[in-house]
Amino acid sequence: MQMDLGTAIGLLGIFTGIVTGLVKLLLVQFEKRLGERFAAQDEARKAASQHWEDNFAKVLARQDKDGEAVRQLEKTFLKWQAELPINYVRREDWVRNQTIIEAKLDALASKLEIIQINGARNHD
Repeated sequence: MQMDLGTAIGLLGIFTGIVTGLVKLLLVQFEKRLGERFAAQDEARKAASQHWEDNFAKVLARQDKDGEAVRQLEKTFLKWQAELPINYVRREDWVRNQTIIEAKLDALASKLEIIQINGARNHD
């Protein structure tokens, strides 16, 4: 029985070694797969981060471009405002100036009429 007990202990040791080896193999495979998943998640996170950085860069570039367009529009508007009084006469100013010119023409016509009447009397 000694042999049987020694064989049983040997077989039990071999079985324990095989089970321990299989458990270690499973743990190594599990860690490997976890490492692969974490690496894939890191890659996905980096790709998403790069995507957002690219989008933010585009938004900032567009914002700078729009800001420049607004500055250019403001500059053009200010130039138009500066030139407006040169090219535009208010209605009230035009009416007043026209009235003055017509009054002067009427006064001139009256003077010419008086001169013609006096000239006609002198010839008679």
